[in-house]
Amino acid sequence: QVQLVESGGGLVQPGGSLRLSCAASGSIFGIADMGWYRQVPGKERELVARITKSGFTDYADSVKDRFGISRDNAKNTVYLQMNSLKPEDTAVYYCTVWVYSSPLSLVQNWGQGTQVTVSS
Repeated sequence: QVQLVESGGGLVQPGGSLRLSCAASGSIFGIADMGWYRQVPGKERELVARITKSGFTDYADSVKDRFGISRDNAKNTVYLQMNSLKPEDTAVYYCTVWVYSSPLSLVQNWGQGTQVTVSS
């Protein structure tokens, strides 16, 4: 089994910053892509940012130039630096990690979610 532990959410004023972290542990042979999604009530979960093992990144248009995703492969950890936050960024943020439990078994795992609220 794989466990993902998220941290860093909370309440922040518009224009502020937060940094989310997500550490993977457990039965890990290797890790491929890592990423962050977010979801608000009544809407589909949407991709925020994704990073490959080699460091290629991809962002939702709504967060480009404001958010930065990074990873520490030695620590099996992915980060999301969120700057210039807007009220519309308010959501539950979920980390996701594609884990090889064996050389031929790749499974997508999800964190428990962390609430980010942007409000004055």
